[in-house]
Amino acid sequence: MTKVEKNFKTVQFQTDLLNWYRENKRDLPWRKQATPYHVWVSEIMLQQTRVDTVIPYYEQFMRLFPNMEHLAYAKEEAILKAWEGLGYYSRVRNLQVAVREVVEQYGGVVPRTRKEISTLKGIGPYTAGAILSIAYGQREPAVDGNVMRVLSRILHISDDIRKAATRKKFEECLYELIDPDDPGSFNQGLMELGALICTPTSPSCGVCPVQSHCQAFAVGIQTSLPVKTKKKKPKKVAIASFLLQDEDGHVLIEKRPDQGLLAGLWQLPLVESASDVKAACVERYGEVIAFEKTAGYVKHVFTHLVWEIDLYKGMLRKQDAHMQESHRFVPVADLEQYTFPVSQQKLLSYAFEEGWL
Repeated sequence: MTKVEKNFKTVQFQTDLLNWYRENKRDLPWRKQATPYHVWVSEIMLQQTRVDTVIPYYEQFMRLFPNMEHLAYAKEEAILKAWEGLGYYSRVRNLQVAVREVVEQYGGVVPRTRKEISTLKGIGPYTAGAILSIAYGQREPAVDGNVMRVLSRILHISDDIRKAATRKKFEECLYELIDPDDPGSFNQGLMELGALICTPTSPSCGVCPVQSHCQAFAVGIQTSLPVKTKKKKPKKVAIASFLLQDEDGHVLIEKRPDQGLLAGLWQLPLVESASDVKAACVERYGEVIAFEKTAGYVKHVFTHLVWEIDLYKGMLRKQDAHMQESHRFVPVADLEQYTFPVSQQKLLSYAFEEGWL
């Protein structure tokens, strides 16, 4: 089925969903100022991140960069620090590039058409639809995982939601279903329903405001939908990370390359998959003394791989260090000025807890 069935009660579905949403929607900070900029920032933050996690980041981000001009010309170090802990740092880099383009090429006005807004870096079909419908009141679909789960059950669509063609099918259906008078609330209502009621494994069908419209519920297969093929298991990579201090207690940190995984962030020195960890450390960073493996361990899951990180510590005198442009000895008190990925923050926290820093 690529279209909504003729006997589907579209108007009543819109009414039931909107009434429920208006009465039960969560009090989220980005809903208080639904400008294109506020919606845009919140939607980028919410990609692959839980709402509860995003709220304090969003509030701090808006204090630091209250409008597009502030963000467009902020130093990269500042935006990365504000994003520290959210992960997927390319999101905020792309956001800044796109915001700068809006400021410089569109006079600070976010484009109002799907064609134009979709040319901005980091804005895909979902984010475009969210901004256009919520901020501009346009009848545009915003299809994310929550929406696909809800609609797969409501409309009994059994196509694999990992396929791009399936997303297009949902968009086609939404162009028919979306409320013409309040498309922003309609789209948010679907998202909210997926987050609070129509959950992945145990949907609360008994209290669902659109249960009477749900074709999957009618035949008792709501928990079997959506159909979603399994991802390949991510590759596991053994990592040795080093807490190396000089004779003054300063800590050696290094900056990752400007391209690739965790680009431009800082980390404790590390090597991957070495059979002789100390030899690998000495070869790359210099002659280390009092070298030992600690009980520090972090497992960090990326989309395509898993880092299993063991922490080692030792002393590296400045005169013995193989210093590169990307390396820096910093006082312990200054570590907080640098942006570290979550896995490295955990290792540093462990070192503080153990009293090494």
